Amino acid sequence: MSEALLEIIPAYGLPMLALLTALSCLGLPFPVSFAMMLMGSLAAAGDFDVTLVFMTAFLAALLGDQIGFAVGRYGGTRVIARITRTPQRKAMLAQAEARMAATGMTAVFFTRWLLSPIGPYVNIIAGATRFPWARFSLASFAGELIWTGGYTGLGVVFADNIVAIAEFASDLSGLLVSAVVALALGWRILQILRHSRSDNHEA
Repeated sequence: MSEALLEIIPAYGLPMLALLTALSCLGLPFPVSFAMMLMGSLAAAGDFDVTLVFMTAFLAALLGDQIGFAVGRYGGTRVIARITRTPQRKAMLAQAEARMAATGMTAVFFTRWLLSPIGPYVNIIAGATRFPWARFSLASFAGELIWTGGYTGLGVVFADNIVAIAEFASDLSGLLVSAVVALALGWRILQILRHSRSDNHEA
């Protein structure tokens, strides 16, 4: 996929960046972080304006978040039922739901950039659970600002080593999500054990 982007992005530029970014925020598996860094590196070389690259990615990310939120708000249980047909998506949705229930705006903010693979699921859960739109939008704005600014900035700074940086960033994101899942499962197991011990003492 990265090799294909190396050919597609320079040819189609900002419209392709906008499309990939918006679709990735809807859960489609595009390497959009790599696309943003690639566009940043091309901007550093003078092929694109760096401000336009950042604004395109930023506004497209906000649009994708809003569409995901609307899908959850108006699609509700039907959308969730479709998502949970596969075990992997079911697990991601469960994590998104747990984070929304526990932290609300903080979950939206951190899943824009630090835990971005579960971001699309948080969007849907936020909409489905009637989370306040204004609070969602504020957290989305702040988080996407960091995500799009960070990756386009990396592309500008590390223009000569863009593929290596992209692979590192992808590995780090996957590691962080795995760590969150492991911690959540560990916490759940601990709660079950405590509940079991409490029941035994009462008996």
